[in-house]
Amino acid sequence: QVQLVESGGGLVQAGGSLRLSCAASGRAFSMYAMAWFRQGPGKEREFVGVIGWNGASAYYADSVKGRFTISRDNAKNTVYLQMNTLKPGDSAVYSCAAAIQTSVTLRTTPDEYAYWGQGTQVTVSS
Repeated sequence: QVQLVESGGGLVQAGGSLRLSCAASGRAFSMYAMAWFRQGPGKEREFVGVIGWNGASAYYADSVKGRFTISRDNAKNTVYLQMNTLKPGDSAVYSCAAAIQTSVTLRTTPDEYAYWGQGTQVTVSS
C-alpha cells in the first residue's frame, strides 16, 4: 500500500512556473510507476505525464510536452512535476497516482492506477 501527498500548488501568472511534489509513504516506492493527472472545473480527469520506476523513461500528454517535466527521487520517495510556461488552461487540481510497474509500457489512464493523492490546486491567471 502507498499513501501519496501532493504539495506545491498555488496561484501563478501566465508564463510562470510551479513545481509540484508528491511524497509517498509505504514500501517499495521504486517499484511504482508514478503519474500526474489533472481535473479542471467541469472537465474529466486528464492525463498529464508518467515516469517509470527508475526515472529512465517518461511520457507526456501533447498539451504539456515541452513545458512540463516529471522527475523522481527514489531515495526520498518523492516525484516532482516541474511546470513551466503555464497557461490559464493549465488551471486544475493536480493529483499524483501510483501503480506497480509490470512492463516497459507506461500507463496513461486513471483506472490503471490504484493509489491516489488528494490533489493540489493550481490556478494560472491571465
